[in-house]
Amino acid sequence: MTDNESHGASPERSGGPAPRARRWLPRVLILVVVLGSLFFLPWWTLFSSNTDWPFPVVLVGTVVLATALLAFPALMYVGHGRRVDRAARAADTTLGVIWVLFAWSALGGLLRLALIGFGVGDPDRSRIVAVTVAVVAVVLLGWGHHEAMRVPRIRRLDITVPRLGQGLDGTRVVVLADTHYGPIDRAGWSARVAEAVNELDADVVCHAGDIADGTPDQRRAQSAPLGTIRSRLAKVYVTGNHEYFAEAQGWLDRMAELGWEPLHNRHLVVERGGDSLVLAGVDDVTAASSGLDGHQANLTGALAGADPELPVLLVAHQPKYVGQAASAGIDLQISGHTHGGQIWPFNFLVRLDQPVVHGLSRHGARTQLYTSRGTGFWGPPFRVFAPSEITLLTLRSA
Repeated sequence: MTDNESHGASPERSGGPAPRARRWLPRVLILVVVLGSLFFLPWWTLFSSNTDWPFPVVLVGTVVLATALLAFPALMYVGHGRRVDRAARAADTTLGVIWVLFAWSALGGLLRLALIGFGVGDPDRSRIVAVTVAVVAVVLLGWGHHEAMRVPRIRRLDITVPRLGQGLDGTRVVVLADTHYGPIDRAGWSARVAEAVNELDADVVCHAGDIADGTPDQRRAQSAPLGTIRSRLAKVYVTGNHEYFAEAQGWLDRMAELGWEPLHNRHLVVERGGDSLVLAGVDDVTAASSGLDGHQANLTGALAGADPELPVLLVAHQPKYVGQAASAGIDLQISGHTHGGQIWPFNFLVRLDQPVVHGLSRHGARTQLYTSRGTGFWGPPFRVFAPSEITLLTLRSA
């Protein structure tokens, strides 16, 4: 008996092809089921389900959806894996369109039940549902694209921070998050966002992460306008999860080059009217798994040396970090990440992963959390029932 035999060594135990296949097979099967469902339901609603359309209509619709289904994985891989912007734009747009069609095809079932109740039979019933779903989808996609590409509206909110000194009462904090400079060149949009921020006359400007999809060199033109943003006291930035897909340290360096303070698990203190406020920031919660030395969400390190009697504003990309913030007695956490769901009804899925989807919330005895819907968009160039925002938070003392 050989040594391998005596220890029962095999490709499975030694991490060979068999165990790797077993690890990946469930993921592939889930992907196939999810994609199949996303494309099948719109096809069934629009072209089958007793609609009895003429054969050429069914054929063209089937070919279009089947082609999109087969091309989508390749476009996603080339676009986001190989970073080919043209392929990424096609994949992202396909994803947005099919998600809207899927969601409203599902809701079309309610219309179908109503028509049954009114005694409407097929094929009229199925054709009414198909046309309604198609019209609603076209309208929402057109409107959603406009919402995604416009300069965000300003959302204004006063937040009372009990430990804030009177000298800091009225401090104006402008929040940007999830700009996601990416495959669609939005350098002009970025410049207009910077202009909108400057009109708000901010004391502090925070960028809560997910600055871009791509490297600093790829998105240099789109990020350049961030260097024109002005503030009286500080401009601070933390990494989001998407920075860890492409040169997180490079983005920290790029923001420093543009005149921002990267809060890479560190803090700074700002003063006004004789009172002080700690501005702290942590890396994204995914940083520890990135393999980059020194990158992890480290609140203890971020607050090291800070006066515990001073109020703390913490910038952390994901709302789910608020548990650690509340345990540490943070006064206010500012986050992004959720996009408010971006395309309804995805907000319900976001809620499974995050404690809050958007807005102001309280956690524990002291900690408040403001979650931005985000300034830009990720992937699909659509925002449906989840408007983007530039947020002006005015801090009030008790």
